Amino acid sequence: MIAAVQIGRADWYEASARDRIAGLLDAGSFVEFLGPEQRIMSPHLAQFDLTGAFDDGIAVGRGTLDGQAVLVAAQEGRFLGGAFGEVHGAKLLGLLRGARERPPRAVLLLLDTGGVRLQEANAGELAISEVIHAILNLRRSGVPVIALIGGRAGAFGGGGIITACCSRIVVAEHARISVSGPEVIETNKGVEEFDSRDRALVWRVCGARSRYLLGGADGYVTGSIAAMRKAAAAMIADVPSFGMTMLQAEQQRLTDRLHRFGACRDAPEIWRAAGLPEPDRVGDIDDEAFLTMPRIAGADHDAR
Repeated sequence: MIAAVQIGRADWYEASARDRIAGLLDAGSFVEFLGPEQRIMSPHLAQFDLTGAFDDGIAVGRGTLDGQAVLVAAQEGRFLGGAFGEVHGAKLLGLLRGARERPPRAVLLLLDTGGVRLQEANAGELAISEVIHAILNLRRSGVPVIALIGGRAGAFGGGGIITACCSRIVVAEHARISVSGPEVIETNKGVEEFDSRDRALVWRVCGARSRYLLGGADGYVTGSIAAMRKAAAAMIADVPSFGMTMLQAEQQRLTDRLHRFGACRDAPEIWRAAGLPEPDRVGDIDDEAFLTMPRIAGADHDAR
């Protein structure tokens, strides 16, 4: 019990994938599938002189949250940046497909990834596309898929797209979500377009606060595992419907948002146009003050 309390108080950003699971789920309820003792490793990394991991950088299994049956997957951002490879992707895909056969109350995705491993690019891209398909099928069947973001790697590349496909998204204060990462944008478009060394710019564009205010996340929490647990339980109980009517409405909301903010070049311009108080201080105030700020009208929906 003491260990569980200590984990719950621990920082999500600093915790390992399994510590996040341990603090998120009911104590002692997690049962891992294909754990490291089975040594199901990537068959490709050795040829690139890279050391593999016995779990290929992801833990998957079942457990309970407030007594409700859930399936959970947690990426280890400290192993190859949490990037998708063949085995890594197959474990996540198998979990999601299994949820169709024996539906849980929800699926929790603790994403912490930079995207696809260059060494396994084709397999990784294929895995991401199949994971997206599996998530949408689960949502259609009525199983909520909740993304929890707040680790070192963030959720970039295909991981950012997967996040956007989930029923609900919770971000911790250190979360970053995007498709193209800052370094990728700078490499392809030049430093004049995006300076990846400008940390304030990076956080304004893809950081947790910007995502939450604009509707790219449904919940914002401080960085503790306990706060993530509380938010995850709340999100499971408040999941939007998923069908053609909702998708059409979301497309219209996205169109309206583009018309309203499309000319803005930086986040403070969006906050100013939206009428938020003190738009230039959004990144500087503490979490308590931030959570009292009004969100942009229309942000409480699935448009990412």
